[in-house]
Amino acid sequence: MRQRPLRHTARGNLPSELSGFIGRGAELAEVGRLLEASRLVTVTGVGGVGKSRLVLAAARSAAEGAREAQDPREVRGAQEAEEAHAPGQERYCDGVWLAELACVRDPALLELALSEALGLTDHTTRPPRTVLAEHLAGKRLLLVLDGFEQLVDETAGLVRELLLRSPGLRVLAAGRRPLDLDGERTFPLAPPVPEEALALLAARASAADPGFAVTGADRAELMELCARLDGIPLALELAAGRLRTLSPAQVLARLEDRFGLLTGGVRGGLPRHRTLRTAIGWSHELCTPAERLLWARLSVFAGQFDLDAAEYVCAGPDMPVEGVLDLVGELLAQSLLVREETAAGVRFRMLETVRLYGAGWLESLGDAVRLRRRHRDWYMGLATWCELDWFSPRQHEVAALVEAELPNLRLALECCLDEPDELHLGQYLAGTLWFYWAGCGRLTEGRHWLDRTLDPPGGAVTEYESSRLKALWVLGYVAALQGDATASMCALYECRDGAARSGNRVAAAYAVHRLGCLALVSDDMSRARELLGEALEQYRAAGELNSNVLMCQVELGMALAFLGDLPGSLALCGEVREICEERGEHWTKAYALYVLAYAALDGGATQEARGLLSECVEINHAFHDLVGLVLALELLALVTVAEGEPAEAAVLQGAAEPMWGGVGLQLFGSGYFNAPRLMCRARAGELLGAERYAAYAAEGRELGREALVVRALRGAAPVPRPAERGGVPGPRVARSTAPADQP
Repeated sequence: MRQRPLRHTARGNLPSELSGFIGRGAELAEVGRLLEASRLVTVTGVGGVGKSRLVLAAARSAAEGAREAQDPREVRGAQEAEEAHAPGQERYCDGVWLAELACVRDPALLELALSEALGLTDHTTRPPRTVLAEHLAGKRLLLVLDGFEQLVDETAGLVRELLLRSPGLRVLAAGRRPLDLDGERTFPLAPPVPEEALALLAARASAADPGFAVTGADRAELMELCARLDGIPLALELAAGRLRTLSPAQVLARLEDRFGLLTGGVRGGLPRHRTLRTAIGWSHELCTPAERLLWARLSVFAGQFDLDAAEYVCAGPDMPVEGVLDLVGELLAQSLLVREETAAGVRFRMLETVRLYGAGWLESLGDAVRLRRRHRDWYMGLATWCELDWFSPRQHEVAALVEAELPNLRLALECCLDEPDELHLGQYLAGTLWFYWAGCGRLTEGRHWLDRTLDPPGGAVTEYESSRLKALWVLGYVAALQGDATASMCALYECRDGAARSGNRVAAAYAVHRLGCLALVSDDMSRARELLGEALEQYRAAGELNSNVLMCQVELGMALAFLGDLPGSLALCGEVREICEERGEHWTKAYALYVLAYAALDGGATQEARGLLSECVEINHAFHDLVGLVLALELLALVTVAEGEPAEAAVLQGAAEPMWGGVGLQLFGSGYFNAPRLMCRARAGELLGAERYAAYAAEGRELGREALVVRALRGAAPVPRPAERGGVPGPRVARSTAPADQP
């Protein structure tokens, strides 16, 4: 019997439930039954009927079942695990993952959105669809898709391919229409029964007004209100917001007037799509003129936004900036906005159905183009501020902010591309986000936008040379990290030549720097030393100091270490470490720590190397920097061998191996960067024997990234400063140029 490894942690990204899930017991059970019988289940229904809440409840139920099945206390030993786990229990052993697609409007970003939802980072030039399919091929998981209507054909094609190539994958989707794929089981979701509708209305009204309660006197009117709204949950939530200020009878009277106006006296029940639009339109009519105007203007945002953005984009002569906060509060009270706590602070979101209604009004007002440009201008300014603030103690906050604002930044980039005369703004914006593309695991998306702005359809040109030069060196940087040397060199040479023609000293320095970076990952250490040194001189002459400049110094330190000049390397990277600690910069510091650990291990100071690498792992993991993370983990595995723990080293080595596939071919083929991996494999294999090494490495390959990082940091020692070089000599890694092989 083949032994399946016992998985110790459930995985997934389902959000916590902010308000209770009321009723729907029968529907929830039926969706669960359909998922047992089919690999693709789509819950369909009118907007606002509760599709998203139902599939999330079903997903949470599936995730809870997976956690119970994966509890290591329930079974002992791999064979017992095999016998104890029924196929249904193991079905979602790789987690339950939610991909929210409502804000994705560019078909080219669909695969990236799914990769993001799965926590998948890939730095290569492979098509994102290929990466997704390979990642899912051996997984057993449930993928939840919500809000795909605007990309239904593209979503259907992708889901079909993933299901064909991933036998352990199941998909639960929520949309207004099915995907129309073979084997798909659909579940048309009707509004809740009257008693459940009343319970929902009462719960939401109580949340808005704790003094609200259903009494015998108004129960009949509330039941009538539910019936007039066809029990549609979104319509009920909008009505609940009004019960804070109006009696049930008043709400019902106003709603009946609205229905009569729209139906033209037609007898009988209303179609549900008209009922929802009526409920939203009724809420719109009950808003003050200023609230309606803000509703329309807020519709230009994609996903979440904060108060500062709302004030800048929406304020004007007809809406004083100091009044926006109160208007936002009113829209919140009426359930037209949702308040959410995020890593980037308090943010607001408009439900997609409500947003679309507001967008229609904005178009009818003839103000949509102006508002989209104001939206773009705000996010241009936000990106500029974030680039400057990246070199500061707020680096983690900047990363979280850009992550939260990504849907709006995408929308701003699209706005730039829609106007040929504003193409330079798109180049500037795509280039300004270099820190996010390179530092936060977004190389593939960065490459997408850089390519589009530098080579737009129709070959539009721009007179703004500085914006193009910035986009070119960022493209060269991104392509180099992806292992695409040809594209990198073409972009960097074009940037260098253009900078020479225009006298742009800063762009020239960046071009030379990134050519040196390309030489570094291509194992041409002598040329890397020459170019990186030249770039540092140009940066100093231009008065440039930021994370890029410090990274140039770290990369020069790497080249010196690989060439055997450890004192020179230590001096450069020690200085970078001090500057980073003084400025509160973390991302570049992690790479400096890597080089310092490399030198410490070469000198036999394994405890110091472990402390340095532990901090390095923490930083790179926090920023989703796959390149830095895998390098640090493999050097840490070599440290573990030197500490006399070959089994643990083999686990770490095995866990790091799958990550190399997402780093890039040029870096993967580097004899210098891969020397620690090969040396660890050789030394641990010699101590353990081939069979035991393979078993421990296989155990490591089953670890998820979170579990891997926790394990790598286990028992980490503090970093001794100043360095004490003593003890047992460590492996001599600095001058190794052994060719890398495939793991």
